[in-house]
Amino acid sequence: MAKSNKYVYTFGNKKADGNGTMKSLLGGKGANLAEMVRIGLPVPPGLTISTDVCTYYYDNKRTYPKVLQKQIEDGVANMEKIMGCKFGDTEKMPLLLAVRSGARESMPGMMDTILNLGLNDKSVEAVARITKNEFLAWDCYRRFIQMYGDVVMGVQKAPDEDEEPFEIIIADLKKERYGDEHYPDTSLSADDMKELVAQFKKTVKERTGKNFPTDPWQQLKGAIGAVFNSWMNDRANVYRRKYNIPAAWGTAVNVQAMVFGNTGEESGSGVAFTRDPATGEKVFYGEFLMNAQGEDVVAGVRTPDPVELLKKKQAGSYKELQRIRGVLEKHFKDMQDFEFTIQNKQVFMLQTRNGKRTGLAAVRIACEMVKEKLIDWKTAVNRVPAEQLDQVLSPIFDLAALKKTKQIAKGLPAGPGAASGKIYFNADRAEAAGQRGERVLLVRVETSPEDLRGMIAADGILTARGGVSSHAALVARQMGKVCVCGAAELHVDYGKKTLTVGKQKWKEGDYLSIDGTSGAVYGGEVKTAPSEVIQGLIEGNKKAQKTAGFKNFVQLMEWCGKATRMVVRTNADTPQQTKNAIAFGAVGIGLCRTEHMFFEGDRITAIREMIIAEKIDDRQKALKKLLPHQRRDFEGIFKALNGLPATIRLLDPPLHEFLPHDHAQQSELAEDLGIKVDYIAKRVHDLHEFNPMLGHRGCRLAISYPEIAEMQCRAIFEAAANVTKKGIKVMPEVMIPLVGFKRELDLQVEIAHRVAKEVMKAKGVKFKYLVGTMIEIPRGALTANEIAETAEFFSFGTNDLTQTTLGMSRDDAGAFLTDYQEADILPTNPFASIDQSGVGQLVEIAAERGRATRPKIKLGICGEHGGDPASVVFCDKVGLNYVSCSPFRVPTARLAAAQANLKAKAAAKAAPKAKKKAGKKKK
Repeated sequence: MAKSNKYVYTFGNKKADGNGTMKSLLGGKGANLAEMVRIGLPVPPGLTISTDVCTYYYDNKRTYPKVLQKQIEDGVANMEKIMGCKFGDTEKMPLLLAVRSGARESMPGMMDTILNLGLNDKSVEAVARITKNEFLAWDCYRRFIQMYGDVVMGVQKAPDEDEEPFEIIIADLKKERYGDEHYPDTSLSADDMKELVAQFKKTVKERTGKNFPTDPWQQLKGAIGAVFNSWMNDRANVYRRKYNIPAAWGTAVNVQAMVFGNTGEESGSGVAFTRDPATGEKVFYGEFLMNAQGEDVVAGVRTPDPVELLKKKQAGSYKELQRIRGVLEKHFKDMQDFEFTIQNKQVFMLQTRNGKRTGLAAVRIACEMVKEKLIDWKTAVNRVPAEQLDQVLSPIFDLAALKKTKQIAKGLPAGPGAASGKIYFNADRAEAAGQRGERVLLVRVETSPEDLRGMIAADGILTARGGVSSHAALVARQMGKVCVCGAAELHVDYGKKTLTVGKQKWKEGDYLSIDGTSGAVYGGEVKTAPSEVIQGLIEGNKKAQKTAGFKNFVQLMEWCGKATRMVVRTNADTPQQTKNAIAFGAVGIGLCRTEHMFFEGDRITAIREMIIAEKIDDRQKALKKLLPHQRRDFEGIFKALNGLPATIRLLDPPLHEFLPHDHAQQSELAEDLGIKVDYIAKRVHDLHEFNPMLGHRGCRLAISYPEIAEMQCRAIFEAAANVTKKGIKVMPEVMIPLVGFKRELDLQVEIAHRVAKEVMKAKGVKFKYLVGTMIEIPRGALTANEIAETAEFFSFGTNDLTQTTLGMSRDDAGAFLTDYQEADILPTNPFASIDQSGVGQLVEIAAERGRATRPKIKLGICGEHGGDPASVVFCDKVGLNYVSCSPFRVPTARLAAAQANLKAKAAAKAAPKAKKKAGKKKK
């Protein structure tokens, strides 16, 4: 079927060529303008040039289809007919135009609006004469030159200038004539506006070498070209990268008849929301200015008034806006963000769109719209952006306090929320400060498992190095800690116990504040407040549980439970983390990292004793000391789970990570163990690895030292037996890490089965358990059919699978990942969101081959990708049984999993209809 040659879609006078479903063709703004016309709202007439023209423009060396100009002329003629005036008329009131961009997804700031297009030295006189308002005419003209000169002709501030050139001219005139550069615009005279027009045109000539265009059709051509050119400018490209908007979508152009909010005190302009976008409260929210055009409200030249005050200034217009507010929500069934102009007490709608909102507002609006019967609960689940749900759980900074504070650095937002505290550069000192009741920020160049105590004690974690899946970020999210990683401006001097940023210096014990949602770092203390959801769910605060915010969150999670196929587990190492995750709706543990348990109490000494031992008897002696500690840990976790499954990973990190590396700590260990410090230093040296991530770790450790795996299996199964005897169900799942060869797994599984049998016989109880593996290296994924002969489950460790597949270190990739994203090599950070075409393909291969061997094999993911909404959607598509993530990311994962299943079901339902429709077209 030949593609339609229709490029221009008109709207006005209760008729429209397009409608609200045509966003891909008309852009969000154009589609909604057409829809508002169709439902009878007062919209100035106009035309929309489709996104097909943008595609053609870039495919054909920035030229237009031959038929476009005629279609534009016909569209303008339609506006002329409705408005009763001619474009370019210099005798009567001319038709003036507003030109705006409009992609299918809202992209604020991509291209500024151009208003009053069509004015020149002759038509401005006609406007003044017909309206009998000389100030209005010349004010519109100077605005037009300013906007067109900036947007189309490029008259903008130079690199050595701090202010826009047109604003400098305005300020200079005010100072010269009135002695005050802040003199109100509305108090200027018509003569002042004439002088500004003259100076503006002079500046355009000086800066561009061209005269300001006087032909209205030439002006319109320039404005349309500026919209299409803006689609590929730097800020548009940056915005699209951030929000994953494809460049191929293109933008539409909206050309609309002008209505004037600057005719006097009976006119005005405003921006409003049908509900509060920050809180979600069902109130009329927005602001307006009398005697102003819309850009004044947005630009902040004058301070707007709250829209509620319009009730006093112009009750009729306020009543009409309230009516329109109700119509918009009833029709679009979502909170709307709209722009309006009042011209001589008559209200006109300039645009509407689904309003941007905070996570808190999104949850409230979704829940309340279900109660109001505007939407059903499935729509409500899809309405809340999963990536925003963290905001509902996160502590926040007090806004008034934040205004008094200066940002000193910026890093990667790794653990959302806000935290203030005294800075400590050492885990032990941070822990001691926490025990004294101090609020603590642990500040490190980067963190390691040794810092766990300090991380537990800290309110927030700040590192100079590391990415969003670095150790600090992983543990922070698991603990629900606020975290900023990779703040490169920080210089940490451990010896002097100082933190330096530029010329500023902070000593240990000084206050800093971090925002883990934005990555900002502030000097000094900033007041914070916990979220109601955390207080209600985790702390059991009865008052918080009665709040609307808490009840809405609980309702949303109940709907997610009804909608999901793929369940959510948690990554947890302690009973408290487990309880937190279950409170959030986790249905088990997907990853319990046993190595974190070794840093509790005096266990680190025993593990170090085991590591430095060269004889098996000495190792077993040390392991015997660790056994009861690990058993107690697992008992606590099994009790907290109360029958839910727990995937427990056997020891994974290389042994040298547990050893002291400075002489003082080595001397202390030598004294504790009664051996020479030189021997300890030698063992540390012997165990050193050049590339430990690919070294002697995971199942390789247990191949060399099977007694380690045996001790851990015994601790797991004895804990399971003890808890079973107390009448509590258990479901341990022993996970062997870093398997690439079937034989590696076979050797470990033999140990697990033997120990389980011994324990059940000795304890006189039976319990079910599984033994499986972590798929985290490419060979493991590619030979999954072989490995599944032994493994009863696969858990994809996508952190290491990403490193080994891409050949990138997650802690060092930050130095070049930004360059890769800007060069369109990578769409997103692959350590934050799974690389679906590369790493994801290995996951799909392993899942397919694993099921071919063992059809009912349990499949899950336990990397930090398990809490990333886009990765969760991918996991649902692959058909995994569960995703696992940090406790405080469980709600986000649950929401993303529910949305993925709802969309998959909707797509499956729509597929037969689409197939049938396609068949009819072929006939």
